[in-house]
Amino acid sequence: MARYTGPRTRRSRRVRQLLDENKAKYFDRRPYPPGEHGRGRIRESQYQVQLLEKQKLRFIYGVLEKQFRRYYKEAARQKGITGENLMRILESRLDNVVYRSGLAATRPQARQLVNHGHFRVNGGKVDIPSYQVSQGDVITLKERSKDVFPVLHATDTIDRVTPEWLDVNVDERKVSVETLPSRQQIDTDVQEQLIVELYSK
Repeated sequence: MARYTGPRTRRSRRVRQLLDENKAKYFDRRPYPPGEHGRGRIRESQYQVQLLEKQKLRFIYGVLEKQFRRYYKEAARQKGITGENLMRILESRLDNVVYRSGLAATRPQARQLVNHGHFRVNGGKVDIPSYQVSQGDVITLKERSKDVFPVLHATDTIDRVTPEWLDVNVDERKVSVETLPSRQQIDTDVQEQLIVELYSK
């Protein structure tokens, strides 16, 4: 499985936005882009702005370029606004739903928990982080995994607002997908229209 294993703060510095709350102090220390000329970059082309926005969205959801391009093509085929469709597809990934529900502290942690087979969707084992949930799906932790340390830590210490489109029962470790999210219900700070413009060239 391909994934990014380099320094996470470097990615935040590259897109000039904190992507990992655990690395806030390192980002605050050097909030400019990495590299020899990081501080001197002032003028940006329109292409660079669009590219950075796309990279930011990829980094947030932990998606590689080939998979992201496939998501974009799927979003373009669907009815409605392409950018909003793209955000809905990314938000509907199983690892993101686990993160949004508060059962994992970070998206990488949620991805690992799903990969290790701790979760069930509608009673069946699903260990694919990119699995697309649908309206009415019920996500639960398997019985032996309800008290694993990452889940206990997340539920006891993380104070995260549950999205309106999810119904979460923390005690039972159960998440119900009430409906798929609209753009207004997704708080990810990106301008998806710039990404649409980039891929439309």
